[in-house]
Amino acid sequence: MIYCPALLIAAPASGQGKTTVTAALARLHRRQGRRVRVFKCGPDFLDPQIHAMASGAPCENIDFRMCGEADARWRLARAAVEADLILIEGVMGLNDGEPSAAELARRLGVPILLVLDASAMAGSFGAVAWGLKNYRDGAPIFAALANRVGSDYHAQLCRDTLPEDIAWHGALPRDADAALPERHLGLLPAAEIADLDARIERMADALVETPAAALPPAVEFAVVSASARCVPPGTFHAHLAGKTIAIARDAAFCFLYPANIEALEAMGARLEFFSPLTDATLPECDAVWLPGGYPELHGAQLAANRAMAVALAAHVAAGKPLLAECGGMMACFDTLHTVDGVAHTGFGLLPGASRMQRKLAGLGMLTADLPEGRLQGHTFHYSQSETPLTQLCQAIKSSGRGGEAVYRQGRLTASYMHFYFPSNLEATARLFLPPFAF
Repeated sequence: MIYCPALLIAAPASGQGKTTVTAALARLHRRQGRRVRVFKCGPDFLDPQIHAMASGAPCENIDFRMCGEADARWRLARAAVEADLILIEGVMGLNDGEPSAAELARRLGVPILLVLDASAMAGSFGAVAWGLKNYRDGAPIFAALANRVGSDYHAQLCRDTLPEDIAWHGALPRDADAALPERHLGLLPAAEIADLDARIERMADALVETPAAALPPAVEFAVVSASARCVPPGTFHAHLAGKTIAIARDAAFCFLYPANIEALEAMGARLEFFSPLTDATLPECDAVWLPGGYPELHGAQLAANRAMAVALAAHVAAGKPLLAECGGMMACFDTLHTVDGVAHTGFGLLPGASRMQRKLAGLGMLTADLPEGRLQGHTFHYSQSETPLTQLCQAIKSSGRGGEAVYRQGRLTASYMHFYFPSNLEATARLFLPPFAF
C-alpha cells in the first residue's frame, strides 16, 4: 500500500473554475517545494497542458470508460510513490457522466475539493455544497473553495454558510487578468497563452494565506493486477523495437496523450517529432502519426507547405503506416474549409473535404473493432467530412447510438476517433507496423 495526500477537484457544472483552481493549487504547492502530480478525468487534451505547466510534470488522463479502472489505479499508485501531493481535476459537473466524478472519488477513496462559482451567490453557497455532498449515494466532499468572489466580505459570507462537515479551503477573486482564454474546443492550448505562467502565479498568490496551502488528507493507493489489455509500461512487450515513428507536434497538431507517447516508447519505438507547418521533410521513419489539433486555424500555412504534402504522399505510396486522428484526418483530405467558408488545399492523401461548423458535430466515448484489434477512445469535433471512401469499420459510442467512421487506404488509417493506445497495446503496435508483422 502507498499513501499520498490527494484531492479530486470538482464543481456543480462546467465553467465554475476547476481548471484554474487545480492549476493554482499545483503551482502553490510546487512553490513550497512539494512534488505535485496532476491528473485529469476524461479524455481532455487541453486542460492537461495547463496542469503540466503549473506542476512541472506531465498530466495524465484517467477515465474508467476509455482508460479502464486498472489503468487509472496503477497510474495513480505510480505517481503516489514519488509525489508529495496528487491533484485530480474532475470532468463536467460532480454528478455528470458515467461514472461521474463523485463515483470516481468514492471508488478511488479520494476526498473532494468542491469549487463553487460564488459570483452570484452568498447565502446559498453552503446549501449547494451540502446538497452535493448528500445527493443520492453522497460524495466525499472534504472542503469547498469559493471562486470569483467580489471581496473579502463576500468570501466570509460564503464561508459562514458551510456545514460543519465541509471545511473552508479559501477563495479566489474575480480576476479577468487571470482567467484562462477559451475557443470552440475548450481552453486555448498552453503554448498559445503567452502569459499563462503569470496567470497561474497570480491565482497561486491568492491562495497562499488560505487552508488550501496545507496538505489534504493522505489517501491509500494500491497497485492492482494488470489485465491483458491494460498493463504498466514495465510489462509492455517490445512489439515496436527497432521502429521509428514520426509524430506531428506543433500548433496545428497538439492533441497527444502522455500515456500514448509512453506506450509507444515502452514498446520499443524510437519517436521523432516534426512540424507539418514548418518542416519540408519527414524524419527517417517507419510510420507516421498525425494526431488531432487545429489544422483549420493554420490552413493557409499547411497549404503553402507543399513539400510536406509531397513527403507524406511518398510515405503512404511506399506502403508505410500512417495514423491520422481527427484534425490529422481533416488535413489529409483534398480540401479543408474554415468556419467562414475559406477553402485551403489539404495534404491530398484522402479524397474528400472537411468543413468546420459552429456547432458540435461529434462527442462521446468510442470503441473501434479494427482488423488489428479493439481500441478504446473518444471523439470531440466541430467539423464534418465528406469522402467517397468506404468505411473500414464504425467506431461505436458507449451508448450504442451513433459513432465515427474509420477509413483505410493502403496503410493509412484515418478517423475522427482519438485512440487511447494503452487500451490495447498489440492493436496499437499493429497500426504502426506492416500487416502480419507479429
